[in-house]
Amino acid sequence: MSSKFTSTRHLKRVISLFLFLGFLLIDFSSGAQTPEAEKNFQQCRACHNLEGPKLIGPSLVEAIKTREQDWLIRFIRNSQEMVAAGDPFAVEVFEEYGKIPMPSHNLSDDQIKDILKYIEAGGKVDPQYAAQAASEQPVKGETAAVEQDTADEQMLALESQANRNNGTTFIITLIVMLALLTDLFFTKWLKWKYVHITLLLVGLFVLGQVTYREAAAIGRQQYYQPDQPIDFSHKVHAGQNEIDCQYCHSGARNSKSAGIPPVNVCMNCHNLVKKGTLTGTAEIAKIQEAWDNGKPIEWIRIHNLPDHVYFNHAQHVNAGKLDCAECHGDVKIMSQVMQVNDLSMKWCLDCHRKTEVQFANNKFYETYEKMHEQFVNGEVKKVTADMMGGSDCMKCHY
Repeated sequence: MSSKFTSTRHLKRVISLFLFLGFLLIDFSSGAQTPEAEKNFQQCRACHNLEGPKLIGPSLVEAIKTREQDWLIRFIRNSQEMVAAGDPFAVEVFEEYGKIPMPSHNLSDDQIKDILKYIEAGGKVDPQYAAQAASEQPVKGETAAVEQDTADEQMLALESQANRNNGTTFIITLIVMLALLTDLFFTKWLKWKYVHITLLLVGLFVLGQVTYREAAAIGRQQYYQPDQPIDFSHKVHAGQNEIDCQYCHSGARNSKSAGIPPVNVCMNCHNLVKKGTLTGTAEIAKIQEAWDNGKPIEWIRIHNLPDHVYFNHAQHVNAGKLDCAECHGDVKIMSQVMQVNDLSMKWCLDCHRKTEVQFANNKFYETYEKMHEQFVNGEVKKVTADMMGGSDCMKCHY
């Protein structure tokens, strides 16, 4: 009898431990990392530019100048470990870029140092290795395809991380909490009340965390990536064929909306091009069918704003002279477009405070006479959108 009682007691302890660990796993799942990527710099291109505008993460040439090499090695290998440890700079970077977890990288110190040297050189291979690399390099088209496929995989991995199923976490946590309450007041299978109380407190924290995230995301649809009626690839059109964004979205220059291209714009090319390299004839045939029937293609809009928000493409593209990638991400690597940024008010205001407008020789700003005087006299070194009223409520809410 004593042996049986001891075995039961040990079993209860093991179950209690597993329940506690299960709660911890649920709680920390938001910080989980994406799968390991290939051990080369191409894994970085999905989220970073070497120089210029930021994508999902910061531009790398300037970013690596801010920290010592040892710190960069640890951050590149496992940034989330440093965030969890409370490293102030790691936490700052994590929060600044939308709390999107940077993938971990199973790389040695020497491999990471080589990547840092490559970044410092502006994306150029050391001349002593250039000839060898050129002789081993595959056909240009194959290289481009591999790079783009890797970029797409990284984007999809980030989407999976950002869109973790909070609903499932909420339901599982709620069920476990109800089981604990039932045992605490009725079945009393677990004899240690502190176990019930500890797990219930952890469960309340998890439920509160999930509720907060879901509430904060209301009206936003970051990483929204709907299936379209035609399998249209921006990777092929904007990337490989280098078609300018405004050829299809011509409204971006002069109107509030960028616009969805009508069928006749598609037919400018597909009147002759009847077969795609990836999709064959099936998808292009849908364009021809829409043209023959005189019916528009019912594309699904991806980037949406609440009704009380005013946004004008012409002001940003024509007057502000912003590149499309600033808001939409690098669509040249997307076989299926997704909304990269959350388009929240904080995101817009941060952009207005940081983005320097092309003030000189820009007719849109000719009426700002006092600002022009200060600019010419050197009193103002740069002009940001915030200085031009970019933080005024009436600019976006009317």
